[in-house]
Amino acid sequence: MKFALALFAAPHAPSSRRALRFAEALLAEGHEIVRLFFYQDAVHLGSALPVAAQDELDLPAAWRALVERHRLDAVVCIAAALRRGVLDAGEAERYRRPAANLSQGWTLSGLGQWHEMAQEADRLICFGGD
Repeated sequence: MKFALALFAAPHAPSSRRALRFAEALLAEGHEIVRLFFYQDAVHLGSALPVAAQDELDLPAAWRALVERHRLDAVVCIAAALRRGVLDAGEAERYRRPAANLSQGWTLSGLGQWHEMAQEADRLICFGGD
């Protein structure tokens, strides 16, 4: 079965961990994840800069590892990302910021990607929405 996952909550929120475990379970069972879409405060999961406390799970690092290991399509909403200071090299240059911090292999894009993934997937699962 094809799944699309949308995340809304900040990295430290319980739903971010649940989403990670759900994604891992899907892949372990042989399902396909057509896209991960990070929106609202979940865009921070796409940043390469957060540092977790030593006694906590480093969720941004865990998401990066999952995306890399399974070559997942990880899309960060560009509007939400810019508002929260998550930039790729192109946006950092465009807005004259000193650095980019979007994790390698992740993409900034718009809600069109959300619509597309909803069309491609058999199931769209959302985590952390208000």
